[in-house]
Formats: sequence, C-alpha cells, structure tokens
Amino acid sequence: MYQKARILAVAGAGLMAVAAQAEQTVLWWDFLSGGDGARMKKLIAEFNAEHKGEIAIRATTLEWGVPYYTKARTSVAVGEGPDIMTYHASRIPLAVKQGILQEITAADWEAMGLKTDDYIESVRNAVSIGGAQYGVPLDIHPIVLYYNKEWMAKAGLLDDNGLPVNLDGIDTFRAALAKAKQAGARWGIAGITADGNFSFRVVYSLFAQQGGELLTDGKWLAGDNARKFEKALAVMADWTQAGFQSPYADYPAAVALFTSGEAAMMINGVWEVPTLKDMYDQGDLFEWGAVELPALFDRPATFADCHTFVIPANRGKRIDPVKRAAVLHIIQWMANHSLYWATAGHIPAYLPVTTSEAYAEMEPNATYSRVIQHLVFEPKSEFAGVAGPIFDVMSTYLVPTQNGEMDAAEAVKEILYELNDL
Repeated sequence: MYQKARILAVAGAGLMAVAAQAEQTVLWWDFLSGGDGARMKKLIAEFNAEHKGEIAIRATTLEWGVPYYTKARTSVAVGEGPDIMTYHASRIPLAVKQGILQEITAADWEAMGLKTDDYIESVRNAVSIGGAQYGVPLDIHPIVLYYNKEWMAKAGLLDDNGLPVNLDGIDTFRAALAKAKQAGARWGIAGITADGNFSFRVVYSLFAQQGGELLTDGKWLAGDNARKFEKALAVMADWTQAGFQSPYADYPAAVALFTSGEAAMMINGVWEVPTLKDMYDQGDLFEWGAVELPALFDRPATFADCHTFVIPANRGKRIDPVKRAAVLHIIQWMANHSLYWATAGHIPAYLPVTTSEAYAEMEPNATYSRVIQHLVFEPKSEFAGVAGPIFDVMSTYLVPTQNGEMDAAEAVKEILYELNDL
C-alpha cells in the first residue's frame, strides 16, 4: 500500500523519474499518555519494525490539553510543526480557522485505500468544515455507564444476561439509584462532582437527549435551549442533594468510589475500561460491565469526541509528495490495526474493524458500541473542543450547581452571559 501511495504522490507531482527513495523519517506528535500512550508506542514500534528501510516514525508525546494545542498552532504557523499529529475532532474548527491543517483530499483517500463510507456520517461530519475533511478519525470515545454487577443484582436491576434494566427515564433512573443504596451500596452512582470539565460531558448528553442545541445560527442556547440545559443540570444537582452521589468528588475520587465497591454505578469515559480490566484480572475488582448511557429524556444521546490524525500545514515548507505518501500510509496502517487500539476502551472509527468478528468478541466494548447510533458532538465553533473556552465556562458553574451552592436556573443565566461574552 505504501508503494501505491508513493507512486500516486510522485506521479501527481510529475516526478516519475524518481526510482528509489531513502527511508522516510516522519515526525509525529501526540498527546497520548497512560494506557493510550503505552498502546500507541507499541503500535509505532510495530510499524517501524515492519517498515524498516522505508518509513521511520519519530514520535514525540507532548502535554495534553491547552499546552499541546498552543504548541501545535505556534509551531505550524512558523513552519516548525511535525508531519502528522493526533488531534481531537472537537478542536478542528479552530485549527481550520487558524489555517494550520491541510485538507484530506479525494486523492489522499484513494492513496490510502480507505473510503469515507468506512466511517459513520456523524464522525465524518465531526472532522469536516465547509464540505472539506481535515482529519482521519482513529476512534470514538464517548462516555458510558459502568456498573457493579453485585450491587445491581441485589437491587433487582440486572437481567438474565447480566445487563442493567429499568434505567431509562429520569424518575426510573432515580429510583434505580435509590434501590442500589437500599441494597447496601454507599452511593448509587460515583459522580464526578468537583470537575466541571467532565460534568459538562454528562450535562451535554442529557441536554441533547431533549433535542437541545448549544449553538443555533450563531446564537448560544437560543429559544427553549436554555430551559433544556437547566433541566439537564438540575438532574445532576438532584442526585447530589438526594444523597445518591458524593459531593465534591474529583475525577480520581469518583473512580475510587466505584472501584472500591462503594458505588453501584459510574458515568465515565470508555478510556477507564483498561484500568477496570487490569484490576479485575489481578483479582482486585468485582464483576462489572459497561453500557450506553441510559435515555433519561426523550431519546438516546451521548457526548463523544474522536482522536483523529491530521496533517499540519507548515507555513513556508514545500509539501514533499513522497513524505505525504508516507504519512498517508501511516494513517491507513493505523486504521487497519485499530483493533489493538480498542483495548484502550475506544471504539474504532474504521467500520471494517468495528464490524469485525474479532471486535464482536471484545467486551464490554462490543456491548456499548451501539452508542455510535446516538453520538452528539460539540457545535462546530472556534470556542469548542477539549480544554477549550466552552469547557472553561461550563466548569465555572457546573461544580457549584451540582453541589447545591447555586440554583440551576441562575447557573444557566451566568453560562449564557459568559458564552455570549466569548
């Protein structure tokens, strides 16, 4: 495949006379740490071994969040960026406005041997601006509902297949939290109540389950959307007030409440799957599972983002067609090897992998993968994206509201004011 991509690239540039090429060194930047980082390093090592003498990935891992995206923007703007980067789909609108990404063209897709139809529509749309595509998604990483099978069984909330039942609907889910506590769990759910960045993912999901739109025709929370957001936030506040979840629990504390057996359920990202699997395999964890977030309102909807591969538009640098061919081959290779990436809990974005028999046997991934039918992404805005301005605004008000320090209606008024002030 690399040879095909190289020939296409060279031919397109009118350089068919080039008969032999030295090993291509591809500069790679990512923000992947922990289990993600370990898995990607293994994939890179495997790729380099397989392509010795042809392509060598020289990888650098940078600090996640604002530091990463700031360095990417400033480096690419002066022509000092890498040849390929990982990027969150939610950050692509800002990057396109800044002019730091190259379009992934129809010729690129042909060179990779991939098809846009190999990705679901919502994911393709997440990396597209104005009809042009700027990233190739590697995965989808939504939030899911984790559950302790022992507590759920005692509460009468499991079916014969070990899957949760009677969770859809606000009142039904609230009753389930109460039943879990009555069964002996200290908490019905391990809520992340001291981290507004994460809470936004849950509130946004419940907001979208009502058909809510954060940004409509350039206006924040237009029409009845403010009321829908308030209702979503009020649900989270009620769980704390009723004693179903711990107040002021940060991310590590919430995970600890669940893994220690104190909480019957936990809403968290799919990226926690490896941690729970490792603990279970070592005999340090109970029987557990993970499913799509229940529909508490009108319809299923779950916040998600994607890790994608992008090609920087390094200012002042000529685009070497052979180097580009090497980059495209890396993207294609990673897509075809994303079953291993799924062991980090992520759902592979490449459908030939997600629909494979091997993936169907991967649990709990295969069970919660039905969530891809109900994904909701942040609005396409320069203010969107992980560690971006929208997250910052939400974080300021979601924490006090969840912990009873602020009324949900007042919080939404302040959120709307700050969003407009952006």
